[in-house]
Amino acid sequence: MSSKPDILTIDPLVPVMKERLEKSFTLHPYTSLENLKNIAPAIRGITTGGGSGVPSEIMDALPNLEVISVNGVGTDRINLDEARRRNIGVATTQNTLTDDVADMAVALMMAVMRGIVTNDTFVRAGKWPSATPPLGRSLTRKKVGIAGFGHIGQAIAKRVSAFGMEVAYFNSHARPESTCHFEPDLKALATWCDVLILAVSGGPRSANMIDRDILDALGKDGFLVNIARGTVVDEAALLSALQEKRIAGAGLDVFQNEPNINPAFLSLPNTVLQAHQASATVETRTAMANLVVDNLIAYFTDKTLLTPVI
Repeated sequence: MSSKPDILTIDPLVPVMKERLEKSFTLHPYTSLENLKNIAPAIRGITTGGGSGVPSEIMDALPNLEVISVNGVGTDRINLDEARRRNIGVATTQNTLTDDVADMAVALMMAVMRGIVTNDTFVRAGKWPSATPPLGRSLTRKKVGIAGFGHIGQAIAKRVSAFGMEVAYFNSHARPESTCHFEPDLKALATWCDVLILAVSGGPRSANMIDRDILDALGKDGFLVNIARGTVVDEAALLSALQEKRIAGAGLDVFQNEPNINPAFLSLPNTVLQAHQASATVETRTAMANLVVDNLIAYFTDKTLLTPVI
């Protein structure tokens, strides 16, 4: 019998992660709860993604689970209270994807405000000789509100400030180390800003926090950018606001029910849509994959985690 610890892999593994994991662990791809029963007592660790998390029925089925290594920063789909109760370690790939996610927020903001995607379509359709594309919106001197001011929110603030944009933020608490204005009222922030960028954590506390009231406060000249979680936005309210032009536009990297997103988004010209790609660069995804493995190796070497959540 192998002495390698048994690991359940919930998400498909990229080659670099699979190759490294196989050297130190015995891997068991998750297929179903029924099949899991046969190996459940042996499983000591899990690899998963932030979007998949660890469903409660899987955690409950693993009596000897010791550690969960997440390929991402989201833990909203992991029962952390239960993990604490059972003394299960949880680690994420925090601090590896901050810059790329912040870059995507800025890219979406620029793309939707300057009409980059619609202008690309305009040129490719051969319309330039006979028509004039609509004007975009300037970024300079616009006001940016950032909801969620952790590492990613602060990295976004640094970037947009370089464009001469004014920044304020909403967060669960003020960040005294930042020179940006703290606004404890999200609706007040939405009323003040021209662009509202979402960088909050997912989970019940932030579910549907961007509702019709917030969108109406953002107003007909306001833009929404979401690189957080699809659950943060009331999508029915957002679609209505976009269709009725009660906001100017939206740049969206995340959605509810992704990848099977609401098809109503597909026909909206005032949107720029991405397939949850904020951290999707060769450099960052490689670093994330390696950190997932490094956390497991560290845990099974001396019971420590390099980037623990709990």
